[in-house]
Amino acid sequence: MDFVAEEEKTEDYLFKIVLVGDSAVGKSNLLARFARDEFYPNSKSTIGVEFQTQKVHIDGKEIKAQIWDTAGQERFRAVTSAYYRGAVGALLVYDISRRQTFDSIGRWLNELQTHSDMNVVTILVGNKSDLRDAREVSIAEGKSLAEAQGLFFMETSALDSSNVAAAFQTVVKEIYNILSKKVMMSHELNKPDSSSFDGKTVVLPSEDNPQPDAAEAKAGGGCC
Repeated sequence: MDFVAEEEKTEDYLFKIVLVGDSAVGKSNLLARFARDEFYPNSKSTIGVEFQTQKVHIDGKEIKAQIWDTAGQERFRAVTSAYYRGAVGALLVYDISRRQTFDSIGRWLNELQTHSDMNVVTILVGNKSDLRDAREVSIAEGKSLAEAQGLFFMETSALDSSNVAAAFQTVVKEIYNILSKKVMMSHELNKPDSSSFDGKTVVLPSEDNPQPDAAEAKAGGGCC
């Protein structure tokens, strides 16, 4: 899986991915690290909605991941519907050094499921794994929650880049795998190929729930 910066070619697919979680868990720095390899130690809370794009190559196909970031504060919840609409992937982020942010995951997951247009490929991300001495949420707790909810799991650090690219790659790759299976089924049934989206956001029907099983969640669970 390679990342490319050139803009000459039109991408084969566009996947909308959202970052979800409490304020100050590091969502914006995860995005900055992934999209631009940057980190802002004194970054301020996001106001409203921002997004970045990153191109990825999988199996010879060029995929543009359009990653949306929004403020975690309650006062920005008016953007909810538009923010989630069309999303096919999500990073559900908490701060391993603040248990309150982990306790909020159930609420964020419910919001994601309520407002998104379909089942969304989701990875639970325990961010700030570099803060080992301040840890309040164990790796085992993160894995357990992910398995219970059928999510991928990984701990990351936007500060030292640990697992940041891998977390985004996991989501993009799973979306692509699900889409590829649907295209193959479409061909087998002699239906028109619905894979030509011409730059539009890919929408995955909800019949196939893209939730990984517990073993997959564990396999994705790198840490620190």
